[in-house]
Amino acid sequence: MATSFKACFMALGVIFGAAAIAPCAYAQSRGQLLYSTHCITCHTSQMHWRDKKVVTDLTSLRFQVRRWQGNAGLGWSEADIQEVTRYLNESIYRYPQASDSLTLISPMTGNIHPPS
Repeated sequence: MATSFKACFMALGVIFGAAAIAPCAYAQSRGQLLYSTHCITCHTSQMHWRDKKVVTDLTSLRFQVRRWQGNAGLGWSEADIQEVTRYLNESIYRYPQASDSLTLISPMTGNIHPPS
């Protein structure tokens, strides 16, 4: 009976341990969530690889994210624009990030701080 109890206890530990880890594997960044909620309807991956692309660097990518969220009337904050820009750059474009173009966002307040 003690062996059966130990096996049951270990099985529960494995199940609960896996459940605690599983959400991390499926977590989306805020940028990915915003993009997939508001942009993916019109912007398939082909949009980002077309011949006459308007995005040529990180600055033009940020400009287009800001432009299209405005056109769609989404009212994103500067932090939201930065997060979607970061998501698109990391997942699709992979432009180098110059240290002077990064914006720091306070995790406590969400306030935007220009680089020092």
